[in-house]
Amino acid sequence: MKSTCLSAVLLAANLVFNLHAAEDTTAINTLTEAEKAAGWKLLFNGHDTTGWHNFKSDSIRPGWQIKDGVLTCAVKTNSGDIVTSEKFDWFELQLDYNITPHGNSGIMIHVTDDGKKVFETGPEFQLLDNPAYENAKPAAGAHHEAQLTGWLYQLYQPDIDPKTGKPIDATKPAGEWNHVRLLITPEKCVHEVNGVKYLEYVYGSDDFKQRAAKSKFAKFPFFGKSNIGYIAIQGDHGVCSFRNIKIRPIAAPDSAK
Repeated sequence: MKSTCLSAVLLAANLVFNLHAAEDTTAINTLTEAEKAAGWKLLFNGHDTTGWHNFKSDSIRPGWQIKDGVLTCAVKTNSGDIVTSEKFDWFELQLDYNITPHGNSGIMIHVTDDGKKVFETGPEFQLLDNPAYENAKPAAGAHHEAQLTGWLYQLYQPDIDPKTGKPIDATKPAGEWNHVRLLITPEKCVHEVNGVKYLEYVYGSDDFKQRAAKSKFAKFPFFGKSNIGYIAIQGDHGVCSFRNIKIRPIAAPDSAK
């Protein structure tokens, strides 16, 4: 059974790699002169994992693989969550992700070493294969949480789209590239997927704290408490690929420091 499951994971990872190989990769993982002038910098150089490591480790497990300028969590059983070497407070983050069928990943912000796992301190921008998740039937006795791509996990979700009667969803099907924009400032935080604004909130506000207190994160005393920390990418839930990971640090007003 373990061999069959591993083969399925590797097949999914190879599918992603083959899709990448068919694309023009000459312009990925680069910055324009205008972006450089605006303060953007790459968090992934397209060649190696410089600037990243597994949480509470000095290295990266072999389940994270790079091919054709793409960073992939290819073997979820031997990947683990990775974090940036540098800590960030306020910033604009953009990246592309490509998730496999039934895939599950996420981007955590303001992760600190106070927790045993990244999710114990860092709120998560959820990444999922939405259709597969929405249509899945939970196992007997299991709780099927309604959390989809672009949501702040268990805390905030988009408004209802009047055209569909469901929360706003601009994601493309599994196997296609999607673009994420995440703005984190003292005044407001914004989630966007493929150019569509999903939601807005104020990090650390009374509303934020009240929602956290009603979530599963209430039992973690350091969750969402720090205004600075690592950016993390989840690597133990499913196969997912990333490219064009770039960040623009934003100076905070004196009142927010």
